[in-house]
Amino acid sequence: MTIGKVLLILITGTAAGFLNVVGGGGSLLSMPMLIFLGLPSAVANGTNRIALMLQNIVAVANFRRKGFFDLNLSLMLGIPALIGSIVGSKIAISLPDNIFNKILALVMFIVLFLIIKQPHKKILSEDEEKFNPHRKIPAMIAFFFIGVYGGFIQAGVGFIIIAALTIITGMSLVRINSLKVFIVGFYMLSSLLVFIISGSVNWVLGLTLAIGNSLGAWLGSNFAVSKGDKWIRYILIVTVTAMALKLLFNF
Repeated sequence: MTIGKVLLILITGTAAGFLNVVGGGGSLLSMPMLIFLGLPSAVANGTNRIALMLQNIVAVANFRRKGFFDLNLSLMLGIPALIGSIVGSKIAISLPDNIFNKILALVMFIVLFLIIKQPHKKILSEDEEKFNPHRKIPAMIAFFFIGVYGGFIQAGVGFIIIAALTIITGMSLVRINSLKVFIVGFYMLSSLLVFIISGSVNWVLGLTLAIGNSLGAWLGSNFAVSKGDKWIRYILIVTVTAMALKLLFNF
C-alpha cells in the first residue's frame, strides 16, 4: 500500500468519522472511496464496517459517561436490527458489483434528499418524548428492516434511524443519537462476522480507515454542531452527488 493511498484513506476516514458523529452519512464517503481504490463492492462493504465498529464503541462509551444511555430500549430495538443485518449482509455478499453500485448510488440520492429537506427537524422541535408501549412492536418491526438495510449497504443508515426514531418515538435528538450509535454498533458486530467468514474484509485498509474514523470522531465531538451543520450539509451535497454520479455512469 503506497503512502498516497494511506493518506487518502486517513483523510477520507477522518471526514467520515467527523460526519458520523455530527450527524451521519460518513459511509457515503468511505464506501465509494474503498470501491474507487479497487476493492470489490462486498469487500469494501465489509472493510468499512471495521472502522464503523470501533467508532461506535467509542461513541456508546461517551454517551454512557454523559448519562444518555438506555440499555433496555437499546436492546429492544437492537436485537431485531441485528437479525435483519444478518439477512442484509448475506444479500450484499451475493450481489454482483454493478448492481450493488447502482443501488448504492440510488441510496445516496435518497439520503441527499433527506440531507437537504431534513424532515426530522420539523418533529424534533418538540421535546416531549412520546414513546409508549403501543409503539414498541411497530418500532421493533421497523428496526428489523433498518437492520436489513444496514447489513446490506450501511451508508446513510444514521439518517434513516434518526427519521424512524423521530416519527415513532418523538424523542429528543440527544436520546435518539445515543440509541443510534448503540444499535448500529450492536448489529454491526453480526454483519461484520458475516463478511469476515466470507473473506470479504481487507484488514489493512479497514484498520487504517478505523484510525481516520477515530480521529474524525474526536474532532466531531469537539465541533460546535450549531455552527457547523450548515457547512456539513453543503459538503455532503457536493460530495454525495459527485460520487453517486460516478457510481451510476462509471466516468
